[in-house]
Amino acid sequence: MELKVASLAERPEMHGRVTGMADTWPEFLRNDLVGNAHYARIAAELPEYVLFAENERGEVVAHAYSVPFALGAGGELPARGWDEVLVWAFGDLRRGLRPDTVSAISVVVAPPVQGTGLSARMLSAMRDNARARGFREVVAPVRPSAKHREPRTPMEEYAFRTRDDGLPHDPWLRVHVRAGGRIEGVAPASMSVAASLDEWRAWTRLPFDEEGLVEVPGALVPVHCEPDRGYAVYVEPNVWVRHTL
Repeated sequence: MELKVASLAERPEMHGRVTGMADTWPEFLRNDLVGNAHYARIAAELPEYVLFAENERGEVVAHAYSVPFALGAGGELPARGWDEVLVWAFGDLRRGLRPDTVSAISVVVAPPVQGTGLSARMLSAMRDNARARGFREVVAPVRPSAKHREPRTPMEEYAFRTRDDGLPHDPWLRVHVRAGGRIEGVAPASMSVAASLDEWRAWTRLPFDEEGLVEVPGALVPVHCEPDRGYAVYVEPNVWVRHTL
């Protein structure tokens, strides 16, 4: 597939087409309050960190979002992963702090062309973009792509599972390691969604009428349901990967 990759800073007229590209995120993940508050700000306030791929017909087929932040030399990556790095990056931007690290936020491939290797190409473009801007490291709170198939497996076990060739068992983690990334550890509370049972029912079409753990399609771990109190909470672990540039 012949592709042209650019940033929104270079092609601001593409903003609507990039942000409006179809994706396959589970509906409940669209209701992470931190993500709702900050994700759209990346394209608006940090367009140089939003890359997109356009095919020969001029269609946007993938995009990659990242944010710069001031981690500090040898800084410890936060346990609250994706949520915290979004807040951290925009806090640094507001205070005028000079960033020293880039964090991946998402790599999204349009549904018709998923499975064609575009995710690896966009990850490579994200690394190249960070390097061109003078950064020496990209970190990523990775959402393993096949973990939803075994939600009861602890992420600490799943993240470090390997194949016979020594590469990670998970396909998306494998892409990161092949690109030069190193699995650092687990972010145990990377994304959180707390909502009423009616909201969970609407998002998942599941009854949410029994106390305990509920397995939800697309969720990496079960959702904790409290029918007597009328709410359910999902706390998603991700996997921190470091890329030295």
